[in-house]
Amino acid sequence: MASLSVRKLDDETLSRLRIRAARHGVSMEEEARRILKEAVCAPENLGDLALRIFGLKHGVDLQLPERTAHEPLDLAE
Repeated sequence: MASLSVRKLDDETLSRLRIRAARHGVSMEEEARRILKEAVCAPENLGDLALRIFGLKHGVDLQLPERTAHEPLDLAE
């Protein structure tokens, strides 16, 4: 597994990372890994994103329709 060093973090960013990590009960290193992973992962399904942003945690009860899997379009033509 690879390693990464981050230099020249300002004190405010480091402090906010420390607080965020403490809030999640993990080390600063683990919190940084989680942030980086989320930032570079493939986008999630739009409906799932809507639930995460506007869902029950935020006082909105969204009911999404059932969806079926489909094959991606072939754009090679």
